[in-house]
Amino acid sequence: MTSTTPAHDTAGLGRRSLLRGAAAGAAGIPFAALATRAAAASPASSVFSDAGYGPLRPAVDQATGLQLISLPRGFEYVSYGWTNDLMTDGTPTPSAHDGMGAYRIGDKVHIVRNHERNPAAAFTQPAYNPLGGGGTTTLVFDPEAGQFTESWGSLGGTSRNCAGGVTPWGTWLTCEETFSETGGVRHGYVFEVPPTGKGDPTPYKAMGRFNHEAAAIDPATGIVYETEDRGDASMYRFVPTTPGRLSDGGRLQALRIGSTKVDTRRDGSGTSYGTVGWVDIDEPDPATDTVRYEAQGKGAAVFSRLEGAWYGNDRIYVITTDGGPERNGQVFELDPATDELRVLFASPGPEVLNAPDNMCVSPRGGLVLCEDGGGTEYVHGLTVEGEIFRFASNDVDLRGGTAGKSVAPNDYRGSEWAGAVFEPTNGSWLFLNIQSPGITLAITGPWRQGAL
Repeated sequence: MTSTTPAHDTAGLGRRSLLRGAAAGAAGIPFAALATRAAAASPASSVFSDAGYGPLRPAVDQATGLQLISLPRGFEYVSYGWTNDLMTDGTPTPSAHDGMGAYRIGDKVHIVRNHERNPAAAFTQPAYNPLGGGGTTTLVFDPEAGQFTESWGSLGGTSRNCAGGVTPWGTWLTCEETFSETGGVRHGYVFEVPPTGKGDPTPYKAMGRFNHEAAAIDPATGIVYETEDRGDASMYRFVPTTPGRLSDGGRLQALRIGSTKVDTRRDGSGTSYGTVGWVDIDEPDPATDTVRYEAQGKGAAVFSRLEGAWYGNDRIYVITTDGGPERNGQVFELDPATDELRVLFASPGPEVLNAPDNMCVSPRGGLVLCEDGGGTEYVHGLTVEGEIFRFASNDVDLRGGTAGKSVAPNDYRGSEWAGAVFEPTNGSWLFLNIQSPGITLAITGPWRQGAL
């Protein structure tokens, strides 16, 4: 059934009202109390940092009245754009919400959202392939009112749009996490979508055809750093012919450590590789999935399932979802000015960090890590010193009712977090997705009382 509530008709949740509630919740509580370790009852509590915001508490969605997630004291949220909710262009919201980028346009925030969908009829036009089920939708959020106002399909006909990256020139790069053909049309590319209007369904083939995950751009050079989700992945960069104009083409390269192929898949926190180099890729758009084999044949390093990537703090941060000594994830830090690479953090076990995927960097410098492991799924904060803490948990259990939403009444607590991105001007709102059943959240609260 179709929701009886229009997709844009959320509760009137004003930012000032939210922040007054947050301030009241925090009033009189010393910072040390607010920074209580996030998981005091956990066996892993000794590794969680005091840089967090305190214990997680059940929090009610201001749009539906459902208790969807847990957050620290003082934080509140509103949901929007559930799967099958009608968008303001009249089409149902597609499923499988994933990576997102946020852009300030006047007094509103425009958010471009990926949908990691398999081949199916394209859900919107323009469409790269009529049989491509993935693509992007665009949402508009009023940060002063704390309310989403509209949404529409912005790119269709692609496949498995997982993560991507925001550009310094104000667009979203949406990446296909696939190497496939559907109806004779090749997939495995990067596309560009503006935060207003519609995207161009022309792939940037020079940026490579492989199992793309994410992209992060150094604003000083316009170089795009790209990740690949394979168990034997390479890390890439695209050096554009014209910075800011990816359609002009450029050179694809893969990261090399030293003079011989280095395997980073078991490396732990603090591992430093010194200054890395880059090897050219001769065939970025192959008929078979061979880009990483060409790269590693030339000495490129091997990584384990590269996932999220983000530029911040003058660094490029890159995640593996199952790398490290315990195979539960690594966070790499690359200085693009010097090409120095190190492991900022490697998970010591799933109770600390379980298979991180999407990520972003707060305007205040902290890293947000979205889990895609098993059991309870968390959003974590990570400091630039490598200190970790829990920020949110997925509590979406809809077996007792869906508040009129057109989603199945199942238990979704094991669904991955995705799409973390802050409102870019002052970072007062954090936008996140829960991939299944497909929900977008906007979260606000006392950010400056912790590391995010």
